[in-house]
Amino acid sequence: MSYTVEVDIGGTFTDFFAEQDGGRFAITKSPTTHYDLSVGFMRGLRELAKDFNLPLKKFMNGCESIRYCTTLGTNALIERTGPKLGLITTAGFEDTIAIGRGRSWADGLFGHETKNLARIQKPEPLISRDMIVGLRERIDSFGNVIMPLKRDDVLDNLQRLMENGAMGYVVCLMWSCYNPVHEAMVKQIIEEEYPEDYLGSMPVFLSHSISPKMGEYTRFTTTTVNAYIHSVMGEELTRLIWELKDNGYSQPLALVQNVGGMKKVTRTRAILTYNAGPVAGLHGSRYIGGMYGMDNLIFTDMGGTSYDIGVVSDGQIKTYDFIPVIDRWRTNIPAIEVKSIGAGGGSIAWINTLFGDRLEVGPQSAGSMPGPACYDQGGSEPTVTDADLVLGYLNPDNYLGGKMQLKKELAEKAIREKIADPLGIDVVEAAARIRRIIDAKMGQEVFNEVVLKGYDPREFVLLACGGAGPCHALDIAPYLEIKKVIMSPFSPVFGAFGASTVDVMQVFDRTRTIKLFQYATQAYTEDYEAFNSVVRELKDLALRDLKMEGSSEAEIQFVLELEMRYGMQYNYTKLESPHLEIGSLQDVKDICDAFGETYARTYSPEAAFPQGGIQVENFFLKASVSTRHLELSPAEGAGRKTPGAARKETRPVYFVDLGRFVDTGIYVFEDLMPGDVIPGPAVIEARETTGVINPGWRFTLDPYGQGLLEPAGDRPGEVVAEDPARKLS
Repeated sequence: MSYTVEVDIGGTFTDFFAEQDGGRFAITKSPTTHYDLSVGFMRGLRELAKDFNLPLKKFMNGCESIRYCTTLGTNALIERTGPKLGLITTAGFEDTIAIGRGRSWADGLFGHETKNLARIQKPEPLISRDMIVGLRERIDSFGNVIMPLKRDDVLDNLQRLMENGAMGYVVCLMWSCYNPVHEAMVKQIIEEEYPEDYLGSMPVFLSHSISPKMGEYTRFTTTTVNAYIHSVMGEELTRLIWELKDNGYSQPLALVQNVGGMKKVTRTRAILTYNAGPVAGLHGSRYIGGMYGMDNLIFTDMGGTSYDIGVVSDGQIKTYDFIPVIDRWRTNIPAIEVKSIGAGGGSIAWINTLFGDRLEVGPQSAGSMPGPACYDQGGSEPTVTDADLVLGYLNPDNYLGGKMQLKKELAEKAIREKIADPLGIDVVEAAARIRRIIDAKMGQEVFNEVVLKGYDPREFVLLACGGAGPCHALDIAPYLEIKKVIMSPFSPVFGAFGASTVDVMQVFDRTRTIKLFQYATQAYTEDYEAFNSVVRELKDLALRDLKMEGSSEAEIQFVLELEMRYGMQYNYTKLESPHLEIGSLQDVKDICDAFGETYARTYSPEAAFPQGGIQVENFFLKASVSTRHLELSPAEGAGRKTPGAARKETRPVYFVDLGRFVDTGIYVFEDLMPGDVIPGPAVIEARETTGVINPGWRFTLDPYGQGLLEPAGDRPGEVVAEDPARKLS
């Protein structure tokens, strides 16, 4: 037998998904070990091996691949554990990172933090001012060399950086995105002066290779962030790879990237691993939607620390971050947009005394250590998980499949001391308010995310993912007027599951301004070569890269995406080009029409202004190679059954809309059969998550093993039978 394993590291838990050749799968969760991520990584692999009744070494021997969504780079930025770097730039631009943008002080901060203007400070640059030097050289905005670079100037400044202890070099020269000749010369001089066999040999990062796009501030920060986390990730991943090999794994380790694909560790840029887990989850949503022919889906993932939101429309993932922020730094990587807010099971409830003793929830999180108060690991702050336990949603003896015992008395104590007593209410009311606030916060964010992209949330299906997602989904759905929610068996580890659905893929981008429709002449361009030469340049890079990955040219599929705008608008609109290259006037019109349609859907048709000109600003060539994915087959002979065999007990559960406890049936997800229908109120306990079925909703397990949640009575002529074992109290 062969196996594939996917791993997604979160702030609270590390998630694992494994598939056995033939369709059998296993999932597990392990507390994230922030002091050494490999500890939690290996612990989870041992649990997977146990699920397949194998010793670890035999399980690893049979592993075809391991795909990893890592947070190593994020942790290095948060903890500021990166190396001392030297920045080489054009003379006069040494303070670009320190000066930043007009609102760089707000980048990466939560909304409530930006309101406290008196205490906000700009982020401390990753490279100190004494480690930044300027070269007397200049290339203009058309790529022409105005002032040639001199070797002696490079050597003098290089010596200064070496004496100050540089452990790597970041080279960001003006307009290198149009002409990289001077950056290439700097690297050549450094390598000649300090060849690989010298101890002074250090890695060199060129901005035109990492971020070949216009905009010096984001180009500088993108290259700097990549260089800063590069060596930390390299060292940690090397140790992990050796540990995997010692335990029998013989294949390359693959890293999932935020551009929507995966690559071998040796072929991955460090910065592209940021936020890879949520992006993988978004791809998993598209995969699940494809099984049902559902084109419009909202991916939501409620973990312990954050709540991730992504949108699939018309069966495609179309939205990219305009300016992705990593930690406190704006970048220009071509990352898929997945919005994250500080809302999760570990979100801390607190009283904001500045606004009249107002109850707030998040964005601060208790994390995995010490975690919520009920974990009994030293945490004393009340969290969403504590509230869910007090309200009866969670089973203290069956949390994470019984791997962790929860202490309800500690949850009650934390809520009473920190929330209930100060507000003059009882513990249950305080817990209900915590839940109501966090659900409203998430519902509002989802609504905003969908509507601001130009869509109607009522036309979408909600995927309830993450360990806490199915517990809260039906209290979020009313804010969106959504009529269908999916609770997948993969929900608690959906980022890891989603990693199994991504292909080998890389994005190659370039800034080039091509005016497809001239405002002065009101005519389409006839200079097709200007457009095609950029595409061919990117295609050559893609072929070289993926051939080194081990793929043949026949396997590689290309998709061209463009960032376009009317005239001199500030914002760009990204779209998939209907043509890889242009060879006729009709091809040019097709691209302009596609841009107009995308723009109109986002900003309304009235906002379009083609008379101002239409131009391409950035090219993105996606090169991908398909890989084998999990194939879910419907169960044969599935029909409607009664779920009585899966029902194990009843317990009082507090439903916020009813304002009281209800004796509620408790079901075991793994004991359900396809066709089983459970009317609400009910609680479904899965191995790694808990699903809550509100009154007025019903749960149906479909032939694919997915749980479909819909309002009761939606089917024509259907009469919903009352559960005789359910009593209202």
